[in-house]
Amino acid sequence: MKKLLILVLCSLLLFAGCGHESYFQSTELVNETEVSEEGASSDLSEVVPQIICVQVAGAVQAPGVYDLPVNSRVYAAIEAAGGLLDSADDSDINQASFLEDGQKIYVYTKEEREALLISEEASEEDGLININTATEAELMTLPGIGQSKASQIISYRNTNGDFTSIEDIKNVSGIGDGIFNQINSLIKIY
Repeated sequence: MKKLLILVLCSLLLFAGCGHESYFQSTELVNETEVSEEGASSDLSEVVPQIICVQVAGAVQAPGVYDLPVNSRVYAAIEAAGGLLDSADDSDINQASFLEDGQKIYVYTKEEREALLISEEASEEDGLININTATEAELMTLPGIGQSKASQIISYRNTNGDFTSIEDIKNVSGIGDGIFNQINSLIKIY
């Protein structure tokens, strides 16, 4: 008799839910309430504001990573970083463009911009690739240098500092005399 009584009570508790709504029922009620308050939309992404994360670096007051609302523009990220420094050159930054999650914005100083222009002009003049400043894509234009070796060159440069002679590129793993002889007339340092 005792077992039957316990079985009946357990069944009642199970079916009645101890007088509480289940998690799914309460969540459903909350969602229905939010939808009725917001209108006919049932998409919760419209109710919850979405955030993107962007990095602002260079000539700004407080470089760092900032959370901004979706559809923010570049000027908002710069404002979040405290604004531009007096030495900033924002001539190549479209402050009206939309930001994307994970984007990095770098604001050059006037001096950095001038040095970049001089560097670009110098490499356009002689057509040689400066192994101390070249990007991965630029290095990959050299014969025998694929993405892996280009990445190794940049990694070596970041770890050990600038190359002091073009022969130093042979210190990079996988670049021996054969590849060096193919590229030595196409590279430079300064």
